[in-house]
Amino acid sequence: MDIEELRTFVEVADASGVTHAARRLGVSKSLVSRRLARLEQFLGVQLLARTTRGASLTEAGATFREHAAKICNEFDVARDATLPSGDLRGRLRVAAPLSFGPTHFAPVLSQMARSHPQLQILSSYTDRFVDLVGEGFDCAIRLGHLQDSVLVAKRVGSIFGILVASPEYIDAHGAPLTPGEIANHQVVMRDDERWQFMDGDGIVTVRPQGRFVADSGISLVSAALDGIGIGYLPEPLVAAHISSGTLVPIMTRYPIPPAGIFVVRPPGQHPSRKVRILTEMLIERFGTASAKDGTTTIGKLDERSA
Repeated sequence: MDIEELRTFVEVADASGVTHAARRLGVSKSLVSRRLARLEQFLGVQLLARTTRGASLTEAGATFREHAAKICNEFDVARDATLPSGDLRGRLRVAAPLSFGPTHFAPVLSQMARSHPQLQILSSYTDRFVDLVGEGFDCAIRLGHLQDSVLVAKRVGSIFGILVASPEYIDAHGAPLTPGEIANHQVVMRDDERWQFMDGDGIVTVRPQGRFVADSGISLVSAALDGIGIGYLPEPLVAAHISSGTLVPIMTRYPIPPAGIFVVRPPGQHPSRKVRILTEMLIERFGTASAKDGTTTIGKLDERSA
């Protein structure tokens, strides 16, 4: 048994099949199958139940996957510690929001790949809340406000939101002047959102109601442009529409509190050097004074700003 067999097994388990795992690893499907067969032969137990649709973990496989993933992570940490300070090798799996990642975070990942030619970066852009441990990600870049979790989070910057509506919506329904008036309006929103506004030194929280719900900020921008309702959205997503006049800032006397940009990772004492370097690059790109807040073990995010 060797580390590549363990890593291959973890990839197949997370990808639920040999084909996707081979693509992630950059090797042939036959090599993946051979590694799995050697590992199962060594252990004397079946780890995966193979079907025409893919592969699923057996009970033994589910137990072994957690230990194998930890071993692979510890191996990567040990290898990083022995490499020259400038070199990064291996793979870095990163999840980032679809609404923001391709335009704002992808350039940082590209710069990292260019600076470290022996590093393989696998990035996934989705507004779905991914399971870092279960899906085998090294880290995720997320936007929002922290809630309790076992994940470890490092703040790397801030993002500002703004309340907007289309001129057509304002002509037809008016615009709220206070947070309390939002209850009288249609909004475009994520499911079960809470909107917060600054009122002097205090924070006012409202629970809006809307008939257009989506898990993508891009979809919410489109709905706001069509006059379906008011949007509570990240300023970078709507800046061009505000400049063109197709969206109008409203209720500006009650600004939205800034949300954080975070790198979150699974719990553990030793983050890999790849994750540390990515975090440093993001702080350099997006960091403000708030990025010096440090690392916290409260890492689950309310991603209403994503």
